[in-house]
Amino acid sequence: MDLLASRSSRMKASEIRELLKLLDQPDIISFAGGIPDPSLFPSAAITEAYASVLAGAEAGAALQYQVSEGYLPLRRWLVGLMGKLGVACDEGNILITSGSQQGLDYLGKLFLSPGDTALVTWPTYLGALQAFNAYEPRYDRLTPDGGNMTPAAYRAGAAANGGRPKFAYLVPDFANPTGETLNRKQREAVLDLAGELDIAVIEDAAYRALRYDGEAVPPILALDCARSGGIDKARTIYCGSFSKILSPGMRVGWICAPRAVIEKLVLMKQASDLHSPSINQMVMHRAAENVFEGQVEKLIGAYGARRDALLGALEAHMPDGVTWSRPEGGMFVWVTLPEGTDATELLARSVKEARVAFVPGNAFYADGTGRNTLRLSFTLADHRAVSEGIPRLAALLK
Repeated sequence: MDLLASRSSRMKASEIRELLKLLDQPDIISFAGGIPDPSLFPSAAITEAYASVLAGAEAGAALQYQVSEGYLPLRRWLVGLMGKLGVACDEGNILITSGSQQGLDYLGKLFLSPGDTALVTWPTYLGALQAFNAYEPRYDRLTPDGGNMTPAAYRAGAAANGGRPKFAYLVPDFANPTGETLNRKQREAVLDLAGELDIAVIEDAAYRALRYDGEAVPPILALDCARSGGIDKARTIYCGSFSKILSPGMRVGWICAPRAVIEKLVLMKQASDLHSPSINQMVMHRAAENVFEGQVEKLIGAYGARRDALLGALEAHMPDGVTWSRPEGGMFVWVTLPEGTDATELLARSVKEARVAFVPGNAFYADGTGRNTLRLSFTLADHRAVSEGIPRLAALLK
C-alpha cells in the first residue's frame, strides 16, 4: 500500500509470538516462549493488593489519570532498589513504563534518525530489534570482548550509511537469547567504547535478579556513575521490569537514567499513552514492598533446578557436534548446531515429528545469520518436558 510510511516495511511478526500459539496445543512440549511460570506468580499478594487499593482511600486515584512520570511511591521504592545496585538517584531519575518493551521503543524514538547506527550484540534480544526497526536504523556488531572494530571503523560505517552511531544496546546479565553474562572487564570495555564514540549505552536488565550461582557483577549504570561522578553525568540508561519477577500481565517496567533523558522520555509518554495504568502501578508498589525479595528467592529455587535439569538432559542426550551455553541465571540456554544445520527447518520437523518447539536462532541476529543456532527456555520446562522433549529433539539431530 503506497500510503504506508517507509518504516512499515521493517515491521515483521515476531517468530516468538507466533510460536507461543503452540502452547495452546496440549501435546506440544515447548521450550519456545521466554515467559514466567504462572503457577509461581504471587497471586495472593496481588489479589490482596488490588482489594486494598480499591477499598481504601486511594480508590479514586487508582481509577483516575496519573502523572506521566508514574506513581510517586513506586518510583521512590525503585530509587531504593537502584541504590542497592550501586546507583544513587532520586525519583526524578525514574520513569514508569508499560513494561520495559515500551522503554525500548521510546529510546529508539529518542535517539534514532533514519540511517543512524545502533550497536547490538550478535545475537541480541529480538524485541529490541523490533522496537528499533520502526526508526529505520542500521545495525553494527557490538563485541564486548574486543575485536577489530575501532571507534573510527564504527564511525566510518555509520557515515557511509548517512548517519552516526547513537547507542550501544545489550543485555549484560543472562542475556536473551544466549544466557551469557558480561564480566566487569567487558562492561568497562563497553563504557570505554561508548565514551570514545560519545554514544549512549542502553542496559536491558530484565533478568538481573534471576541469578542462580556465581557472583553478581555491578550494573553498567553503577560503573558509569562511579566513573562520571553521578547519574546525571552518566551516559547509561537502565531498563528494568517487574515482568519476570512479579507479573508480566500488569505491564509495569521502568527506566532509570540521567534527569535530562527522563524529561525527554516523559514528553514521549505524555504523547503516547499519557501514563501507565494507575491501578497497576499502585498494586505493583504494594506487591513489591511486601513480597519482592521473597518472590526472587522462590524463583531462584524453582528456575535454578529447571536449568540444571535441562543442562543435564542436554549432556546426556545431545550428539557430538552440538554445544550449548551454561548460564548462571536467567531463562535461556543457547544451542549451537553443527555448521550447515538449519534450525528453522529443524523446527518444522520437530513440531511435526517430535511435537517439540523451540526458537530458531536466526531471529535474534540483525542480519538474519546464525541459522545453526536455537534458543531453549527452561522456565516452563517441568520434569516431563525435559525428560521427554530433549531426547526427542536429540533423536532428530542424530
